[in-house]
Amino acid sequence: MDSIKILKMRDVLMQSIRAFFHSEGFIEVETPIRMKTPCMELHIDAEPSGSRWLRTSPELYHKKLLAQGADKIFEIGKCFRHGERGDLHHPEYTLLEWYRAGGDYTAMLADVAKILRAVGISTAWKRWTVAETYEKFAGWNPVENVDADRFDLDMVEKIEPALPKDAPVILMDYPAECCALARLKPDNPTVAERWELYLNGIEIANAYSELTDPAEQRARFGKWGEQRKTLGKTVYPIDEEFIRCLEKMPPAGGCALGIDRLFMVLIGAESLDDILPFRD
Repeated sequence: MDSIKILKMRDVLMQSIRAFFHSEGFIEVETPIRMKTPCMELHIDAEPSGSRWLRTSPELYHKKLLAQGADKIFEIGKCFRHGERGDLHHPEYTLLEWYRAGGDYTAMLADVAKILRAVGISTAWKRWTVAETYEKFAGWNPVENVDADRFDLDMVEKIEPALPKDAPVILMDYPAECCALARLKPDNPTVAERWELYLNGIEIANAYSELTDPAEQRARFGKWGEQRKTLGKTVYPIDEEFIRCLEKMPPAGGCALGIDRLFMVLIGAESLDDILPFRD
Protein backbone atom coordinates (compact mmCIF):
# COMPACT_ATOMS: atom_id res chain seq x y z
CA MET A 1 0.00 0.00 0.00
CA ASP A 2 1.21 3.51 -0.81
CA SER A 3 2.99 5.02 2.20
CA ILE A 4 1.29 8.41 1.88
CA LYS A 5 -2.13 6.76 1.78
CA ILE A 6 -1.20 4.86 4.94
CA LEU A 7 -0.20 8.12 6.66
CA LYS A 8 -3.55 9.69 5.77
CA MET A 9 -5.43 6.68 7.11
CA ARG A 10 -3.42 6.78 10.31
CA ASP A 11 -4.18 10.48 10.69
CA VAL A 12 -7.92 9.70 10.59
CA LEU A 13 -7.40 7.15 13.38
CA MET A 14 -5.48 9.62 15.53
CA GLN A 15 -8.12 12.32 15.07
CA SER A 16 -10.86 9.88 16.10
CA ILE A 17 -8.99 8.86 19.25
CA ARG A 18 -8.26 12.44 20.31
CA ALA A 19 -11.86 13.46 19.58
CA PHE A 20 -13.08 10.74 21.94
CA PHE A 21 -10.89 11.84 24.82
CA HIS A 22 -11.68 15.52 24.41
CA SER A 23 -15.40 14.73 24.29
CA GLU A 24 -15.02 12.89 27.60
CA GLY A 25 -13.28 15.82 29.29
CA PHE A 26 -9.75 14.37 29.33
CA ILE A 27 -6.71 16.60 29.07
CA GLU A 28 -3.79 15.58 26.89
CA VAL A 29 -0.45 15.56 28.70
CA GLU A 30 3.20 15.16 27.75
CA THR A 31 5.67 13.46 30.05
CA PRO A 32 9.44 12.82 29.79
CA ILE A 33 10.73 10.20 27.38
CA ARG A 34 14.06 9.85 29.20
CA MET A 35 13.70 8.79 32.82
CA LYS A 36 15.95 8.05 35.79
CA THR A 37 14.16 4.93 36.92
CA PRO A 38 12.24 2.60 34.58
CA CYS A 39 9.29 0.67 35.93
CA MET A 40 10.39 -2.65 37.44
CA GLU A 41 8.65 -5.41 35.48
CA LEU A 42 10.00 -8.89 34.94
CA HIS A 43 10.03 -9.23 31.16
CA ILE A 44 10.11 -5.60 30.03
CA ASP A 45 13.62 -4.22 29.45
CA ALA A 46 14.29 -0.49 29.05
CA GLU A 47 16.59 0.95 26.39
CA PRO A 48 19.60 2.80 27.88
CA SER A 49 19.94 6.49 26.99
CA GLY A 50 23.17 7.91 28.40
CA SER A 51 22.81 8.07 32.18
CA ARG A 52 19.06 7.49 31.90
CA TRP A 53 16.59 5.17 30.20
CA LEU A 54 14.01 5.57 27.47
CA ARG A 55 10.56 5.00 28.89
CA THR A 56 8.69 1.78 28.28
CA SER A 57 5.50 3.57 29.33
CA PRO A 58 4.52 6.95 30.81
CA GLU A 59 2.73 5.14 33.66
CA LEU A 60 4.82 6.33 36.59
CA TYR A 61 4.59 9.96 35.46
CA HIS A 62 0.84 9.73 34.95
CA LYS A 63 0.32 8.42 38.45
CA LYS A 64 2.39 11.26 39.82
CA LEU A 65 0.01 13.63 38.03
CA LEU A 66 -2.98 11.85 39.56
CA ALA A 67 -1.40 12.30 42.99
CA GLN A 68 -1.12 16.04 42.27
CA GLY A 69 -4.84 16.28 41.56
CA ALA A 70 -5.24 15.40 37.87
CA ASP A 71 -8.58 13.77 37.14
CA LYS A 72 -8.73 12.42 33.58
CA ILE A 73 -5.55 12.41 31.49
CA PHE A 74 -4.25 10.79 28.31
CA GLU A 75 -1.03 10.76 26.33
CA ILE A 76 -0.06 9.53 22.88
CA GLY A 77 3.68 9.21 22.48
CA LYS A 78 6.72 7.15 21.66
CA CYS A 79 7.85 4.41 24.01
CA PHE A 80 10.71 1.94 23.77
CA ARG A 81 11.64 -1.62 24.71
CA HIS A 82 15.09 -3.11 24.41
CA GLY A 83 15.61 -6.13 22.19
CA GLU A 84 12.09 -6.48 20.78
CA ARG A 85 11.79 -7.00 17.02
CA GLY A 86 9.30 -8.95 14.94
CA ASP A 87 6.01 -8.73 13.06
CA LEU A 88 4.24 -7.52 16.22
CA HIS A 89 7.16 -5.95 18.09
CA HIS A 90 9.37 -2.96 17.41
CA PRO A 91 11.87 -1.41 19.82
CA GLU A 92 10.17 1.97 19.23
CA TYR A 93 6.38 2.17 19.22
CA THR A 94 3.48 4.56 19.71
CA LEU A 95 1.46 4.09 22.88
CA LEU A 96 -1.84 5.57 23.99
CA GLU A 97 -2.17 5.60 27.77
CA TRP A 98 -4.96 7.08 29.86
CA TYR A 99 -6.21 7.23 33.46
CA ARG A 100 -9.47 7.99 35.25
CA ALA A 101 -9.29 9.05 38.89
CA GLY A 102 -12.04 7.28 40.80
CA GLY A 103 -12.29 4.60 38.13
CA ASP A 104 -11.26 0.97 37.95
CA TYR A 105 -10.68 -1.64 35.27
CA THR A 106 -14.38 -1.79 34.44
CA ALA A 107 -14.34 1.95 33.68
CA MET A 108 -11.43 1.31 31.34
CA LEU A 109 -13.46 -1.39 29.64
CA ALA A 110 -16.25 1.12 28.98
CA ASP A 111 -13.70 3.58 27.57
CA VAL A 112 -12.12 1.07 25.20
CA ALA A 113 -15.56 0.04 23.95
CA LYS A 114 -16.25 3.65 22.96
CA ILE A 115 -12.86 3.94 21.28
CA LEU A 116 -13.42 0.78 19.26
CA ARG A 117 -16.82 2.01 18.12
CA ALA A 118 -15.31 5.39 17.22
CA VAL A 119 -12.80 3.74 14.88
CA GLY A 120 -15.32 1.33 13.35
CA ILE A 121 -14.67 -1.90 15.27
CA SER A 122 -17.51 -3.99 16.68
CA THR A 123 -17.70 -4.29 20.46
CA ALA A 124 -19.62 -7.57 20.34
CA TRP A 125 -16.71 -9.08 22.17
CA LYS A 126 -16.17 -12.33 23.96
CA ARG A 127 -15.34 -11.78 27.62
CA TRP A 128 -13.47 -14.63 29.26
CA THR A 129 -11.58 -14.97 32.51
CA VAL A 130 -7.95 -16.00 32.31
CA ALA A 131 -8.69 -19.06 34.48
CA GLU A 132 -11.41 -20.44 32.21
CA THR A 133 -9.41 -19.63 29.07
CA TYR A 134 -6.35 -21.55 30.29
CA GLU A 135 -8.48 -24.46 31.45
CA LYS A 136 -10.09 -24.65 28.00
CA PHE A 137 -7.02 -24.25 25.80
CA ALA A 138 -4.06 -25.22 28.01
CA GLY A 139 -5.58 -27.73 30.42
CA TRP A 140 -4.71 -26.02 33.71
CA ASN A 141 -5.74 -23.13 35.97
CA PRO A 142 -2.95 -20.56 36.49
CA VAL A 143 -4.81 -18.88 39.35
CA GLU A 144 -4.98 -22.05 41.43
CA ASN A 145 -1.60 -23.39 40.30
CA VAL A 146 0.83 -20.50 39.95
CA ASP A 147 3.62 -21.10 37.44
CA ALA A 148 4.77 -17.86 35.84
CA ASP A 149 7.09 -19.50 33.28
CA ARG A 150 4.44 -21.95 32.14
CA PHE A 151 1.88 -19.14 32.06
CA ASP A 152 3.96 -17.05 29.65
CA LEU A 153 4.87 -20.01 27.46
CA ASP A 154 1.30 -21.24 27.16
CA MET A 155 0.05 -17.72 26.44
CA VAL A 156 2.24 -17.59 23.33
CA GLU A 157 1.97 -21.21 22.21
CA LYS A 158 -1.59 -22.21 23.21
CA ILE A 159 -3.79 -19.29 24.25
CA GLU A 160 -3.16 -16.55 21.69
CA PRO A 161 -3.27 -18.92 18.67
CA ALA A 162 -6.62 -20.30 19.90
CA LEU A 163 -8.36 -16.95 20.41
CA PRO A 164 -11.20 -16.23 17.97
CA LYS A 165 -10.32 -14.03 15.00
CA ASP A 166 -13.91 -13.03 14.22
CA ALA A 167 -14.58 -10.93 17.33
CA PRO A 168 -12.71 -8.91 19.94
CA VAL A 169 -11.74 -10.90 23.04
CA ILE A 170 -11.34 -9.55 26.57
CA LEU A 171 -9.22 -11.73 28.88
CA MET A 172 -10.05 -10.70 32.45
CA ASP A 173 -8.80 -11.30 35.97
CA TYR A 174 -5.15 -12.25 35.72
CA PRO A 175 -3.22 -14.22 38.36
CA ALA A 176 -1.83 -11.86 41.00
CA GLU A 177 1.69 -13.13 40.31
CA CYS A 178 1.50 -11.72 36.76
CA CYS A 179 0.69 -8.14 37.76
CA ALA A 180 3.27 -5.70 39.07
CA LEU A 181 1.07 -2.61 39.47
CA ALA A 182 -2.54 -3.84 39.54
CA ARG A 183 -4.91 -3.91 42.50
CA LEU A 184 -6.01 -7.33 43.72
CA LYS A 185 -9.66 -8.30 44.01
CA PRO A 186 -10.88 -7.61 47.58
CA ASP A 187 -12.75 -10.92 47.68
CA ASN A 188 -9.99 -12.96 46.01
CA PRO A 189 -6.38 -11.78 46.49
CA THR A 190 -5.09 -14.47 44.11
CA VAL A 191 -6.61 -12.51 41.21
CA ALA A 192 -5.70 -9.04 39.95
CA GLU A 193 -8.20 -6.59 38.48
CA ARG A 194 -6.65 -6.61 35.02
CA TRP A 195 -7.82 -7.27 31.48
CA GLU A 196 -6.27 -7.41 28.04
CA LEU A 197 -7.96 -6.76 24.69
CA TYR A 198 -7.24 -8.98 21.68
CA LEU A 199 -8.22 -8.16 18.10
CA ASN A 200 -7.68 -10.79 15.43
CA GLY A 201 -5.73 -12.77 18.05
CA ILE A 202 -3.33 -9.86 18.65
CA GLU A 203 -2.93 -8.15 22.03
CA ILE A 204 -3.94 -4.51 21.63
CA ALA A 205 -4.55 -3.09 25.11
CA ASN A 206 -3.80 -3.79 28.77
CA ALA A 207 -5.76 -2.25 31.63
CA TYR A 208 -6.15 -2.55 35.38
CA SER A 209 -7.37 -1.03 38.59
CA GLU A 210 -4.31 0.73 39.94
CA LEU A 211 -2.47 -0.37 43.06
CA THR A 212 -2.23 2.56 45.51
CA ASP A 213 -0.63 0.85 48.52
CA PRO A 214 2.99 2.12 48.82
CA ALA A 215 4.20 -0.79 50.97
CA GLU A 216 2.70 -3.39 48.68
CA GLN A 217 4.09 -1.68 45.59
CA ARG A 218 7.59 -1.54 47.10
CA ALA A 219 7.37 -5.23 47.98
CA ARG A 220 6.35 -6.14 44.44
CA PHE A 221 9.15 -4.10 42.90
CA GLY A 222 11.59 -5.79 45.28
CA LYS A 223 10.31 -9.24 44.34
CA TRP A 224 10.49 -8.54 40.61
CA GLY A 225 13.95 -7.05 41.07
CA GLU A 226 15.17 -10.26 42.67
CA GLN A 227 13.69 -12.27 39.82
CA ARG A 228 15.35 -10.01 37.25
CA LYS A 229 18.66 -10.48 39.05
CA THR A 230 18.25 -14.25 38.91
CA LEU A 231 17.63 -14.02 35.15
CA GLY A 232 20.74 -11.88 34.67
CA LYS A 233 18.70 -8.79 33.76
CA THR A 234 19.39 -5.21 34.84
CA VAL A 235 17.78 -4.40 38.18
CA TYR A 236 16.47 -0.84 38.07
CA PRO A 237 16.44 1.42 41.14
CA ILE A 238 13.06 2.01 42.75
CA ASP A 239 11.51 5.40 41.98
CA GLU A 240 11.09 6.70 45.52
CA GLU A 241 9.10 9.71 44.34
CA PHE A 242 6.61 7.35 42.73
CA ILE A 243 6.32 5.26 45.89
CA ARG A 244 5.59 8.43 47.92
CA CYS A 245 3.01 9.64 45.42
CA LEU A 246 0.92 6.51 46.00
CA GLU A 247 0.09 7.86 49.46
CA LYS A 248 -1.84 10.70 47.77
CA MET A 249 -2.98 8.98 44.60
CA PRO A 250 -6.74 8.35 44.43
CA PRO A 251 -8.21 5.03 43.31
CA ALA A 252 -7.95 4.97 39.53
CA GLY A 253 -8.19 2.88 36.42
CA GLY A 254 -5.56 2.98 33.70
CA CYS A 255 -5.13 1.54 30.23
CA ALA A 256 -2.33 1.31 27.67
CA LEU A 257 -3.20 0.69 24.01
CA GLY A 258 -0.76 0.04 21.18
CA ILE A 259 -1.57 2.47 18.37
CA ASP A 260 0.62 0.71 15.80
CA ARG A 261 -0.99 -2.69 16.40
CA LEU A 262 -4.50 -1.21 16.38
CA PHE A 263 -3.82 0.49 13.05
CA MET A 264 -2.28 -2.69 11.66
CA VAL A 265 -5.46 -4.63 12.49
CA LEU A 266 -7.72 -1.89 11.14
CA ILE A 267 -6.18 -1.93 7.67
CA GLY A 268 -5.56 -5.68 7.56
CA ALA A 269 -1.75 -5.54 7.55
CA GLU A 270 0.30 -8.61 8.48
CA SER A 271 3.25 -6.86 10.11
CA LEU A 272 4.19 -3.58 11.74
CA ASP A 273 6.71 -3.15 8.93
CA ASP A 274 3.76 -2.80 6.55
CA ILE A 275 2.35 0.29 8.29
CA LEU A 276 5.41 2.20 9.56
CA PRO A 277 6.93 4.73 7.13
CA PHE A 278 10.46 4.40 8.52
CA ARG A 279 12.03 1.13 9.65
CA ASP A 280 15.53 0.60 11.00
